[in-house]
Amino acid sequence: MEAPRGVEVSATKGTMKISSRKDLQLESTEGEILLDANSIRLENLPLGIYSASTGEAFRKQVVYEVCVCPSGKMYLSPAESVSTCQAMSSICLWS
Repeated sequence: MEAPRGVEVSATKGTMKISSRKDLQLESTEGEILLDANSIRLENLPLGIYSASTGEAFRKQVVYEVCVCPSGKMYLSPAESVSTCQAMSSICLWS
């Protein structure tokens, strides 16, 4: 869809569902992408294993942080007092 002054798609009642067999890309060349809702769910994110030192991994973790690789791929990592996101995570390297 293209329009000289913008496009609005809304569902005043019920659900709006967008699905794609392959990639779904949202792009704003001069503005921002705003996700405005009471809750935003990111399902099926891979779980990265953080280890502060070799052989030390946290197995029973309840709280996670969302990490973003340089490629834009997202994954979960155990939350600590400082960030456990690692740009060299195996998840980032395989993106």
